[in-house]
Amino acid sequence: MNSSTTKQTPHRVGFVSLGCPKATVDSEHILTQLRAEGYEIVPSYEGADLVVVNTCGFINAAVEESLEAIGEALDENGKVIVTGCLGAKGDIVKQTHPNVLAVTGPHATDEVMQAIHQHLPAEHDPFIDLVPPQGIRLTPRHYAYLKISEGCNHRCTFCIIPSLRGDLVSRPVNDVLAEAERLAAAGVKELLVISQDTSAYGVDVKYKTEFYNGMPVKTRMTELCEALSQFGIWVRLHYVYPYPHVNEIIPLMAEGKILPYLDIPFQHASPKILKAMKRPASKENTLQRINQWREICPDITIRSTFIAGFPGETEEDFVQLLDFLDEAQLDRVGCFAYSDVEGAKANELDGAVPEEIKQERVARFMKKQAGISANKLKQNIGKTRDVIIDAIDTEENTIIARSTSDAPDIDGLVYIAMPTNRPDKNDAQVGDITQVTITHTDEYDMWGALVERNE
Repeated sequence: MNSSTTKQTPHRVGFVSLGCPKATVDSEHILTQLRAEGYEIVPSYEGADLVVVNTCGFINAAVEESLEAIGEALDENGKVIVTGCLGAKGDIVKQTHPNVLAVTGPHATDEVMQAIHQHLPAEHDPFIDLVPPQGIRLTPRHYAYLKISEGCNHRCTFCIIPSLRGDLVSRPVNDVLAEAERLAAAGVKELLVISQDTSAYGVDVKYKTEFYNGMPVKTRMTELCEALSQFGIWVRLHYVYPYPHVNEIIPLMAEGKILPYLDIPFQHASPKILKAMKRPASKENTLQRINQWREICPDITIRSTFIAGFPGETEEDFVQLLDFLDEAQLDRVGCFAYSDVEGAKANELDGAVPEEIKQERVARFMKKQAGISANKLKQNIGKTRDVIIDAIDTEENTIIARSTSDAPDIDGLVYIAMPTNRPDKNDAQVGDITQVTITHTDEYDMWGALVERNE
């Protein structure tokens, strides 16, 4: 065979992706570019010519996990490029692991590719340089993260995101919609809209109007949600900061245009602690808005996260938070013990809470919320819910799904027994959206039976 037509063995790159969904999207962009340039992605250190580690640096535990992952990659492979939020935290990577080949910050596909080109030049091969139009993704085929902006304009005292990822930079709305259309065409059934601050989308460009398929669309959350609804798939909003204009999207949920699911991190309920956090709103105002949202969209699921043990938090402050849980009756809730983050302004505040008290408060918080969650889930018994199938366990004859109220990885699941007496009816596939009658529940999950479809 002529040497000019001989297929080359592509360079192989290993990839370790850590951190939040925003980091996952960064990883997907890098992986897509790698495949576009002919690199092969391999699942093991020993099969790789080089390894990329996308890190998290938000809290101390994440820093330690990232440094350990870098060390493991160096031990197992030896050629490592580091990217992600940890790379933006000064020289910590180079000081800990001086043998890494290169270090970049987050959202840095171009810089990562430059480092890869330097240490592992691409060998173009027209036989293998093929990338699906939706790009390379790390999520299952039936759902995908859709990142609409980078960075944040807020200066919450517990957070270092602006120093890691910069101020808000919104993606052009026509680019976002084009990506959403490609994902829908590729079979994605659920879009998870993410950013550091979803409700601030477009603030930095003064809500500029762009054109998509000849139609004008404002770079703004409400108009984006309206436009996303045209693709006929689930649209789920995450990381929504409680601005007043959030009220505008609740009618879209009531109309079925986007999922009736709002991920809105309230963080606390004590006015004193909220002020120390530099977070907005008061407990009374928040409760009033929650009640208004439920009046407009009775099926809305409200998810939130809270911090216990923030500097200066007294028992009285914490009891206010527990009282808020009783009054708000939130559907999905997470709670984290405050931990110092290098570079965060909260570290300078007085009144550090002892670790044992932090953990005790988290336990009390989650115990109270477990009771609330159990009571709210119990109200689903006997009802029919739309669910999306995530997995099928053939050994246990069980379908594992999620309802419209449950986001992947962070919320509950719906377990569905496959009927053994009618194997001809077991045609469910991962990614299907189907209906289930709920038969019983616990604090976080539901169980049910498939609704028989008419022939």
